[in-house]
Amino acid sequence: MMKTALYLIPSTMSDAPVTDVIPDGNLAVIRGIRHFVVENVRTVRRFLKRCDRTIDIDSLTFTVLDEHTRQEDIPAMLAPLAEGQPVGVISEAGCPAIADPGADLVAIAQERGYEVVPLVGPSSIILSLMGSGFNGQSFAFIGYLPHEAKARATRLRELEQRIRREGQTQIFIETPYRNNRLIAELASTLSGGLKLCVASDITGPQQSIVTLPLSKWAHRKYDYDKIPTIFLLNY
Repeated sequence: MMKTALYLIPSTMSDAPVTDVIPDGNLAVIRGIRHFVVENVRTVRRFLKRCDRTIDIDSLTFTVLDEHTRQEDIPAMLAPLAEGQPVGVISEAGCPAIADPGADLVAIAQERGYEVVPLVGPSSIILSLMGSGFNGQSFAFIGYLPHEAKARATRLRELEQRIRREGQTQIFIETPYRNNRLIAELASTLSGGLKLCVASDITGPQQSIVTLPLSKWAHRKYDYDKIPTIFLLNY
């Protein structure tokens, strides 16, 4: 019997074999849960089948928690816990509650005194930072840059100033089909001495983590479009 808790279950971020990135202990937890809160039902069903083909997917309960979920609907997702049944949270990819709406559910579970159990698994943010060679003592994940040109340029200047002032690594993402455009923009907007790490297809078969000064990125040939990618800046 599993203890009653909210289990935060990391999922795969690529087509790499599940056993390459997900610990065996996680698989045992997954097999013991019947109620899941997920960002995307189709993605999670496929992930669970990759974990163990014997899992009876149709016997499981899936509740969607995504960016469109109303705040007032979230507390009810913890109802199985009140009945003594464990609940698992699985994101679209990587670690739940990190740059993910699952954090809202965790906050409510904490407020209500339920045990929260985060499990070990892949995080593109942490893995890219580990491979970048940048400051891992002080870093910030800022999500997406502003879309509007003026606000975007202002934000980039703020990031560069923070790097100069604090040495803090700045981590962000872009819509995959705009990755190449972002690299070109960074190379033309920021100081050429600033270093950019491009971490692409993390844990996947074509994983690539490259750190170079922006002056070199300006003349480098690359094609990261349509590939999930993390960007990091520092000196």
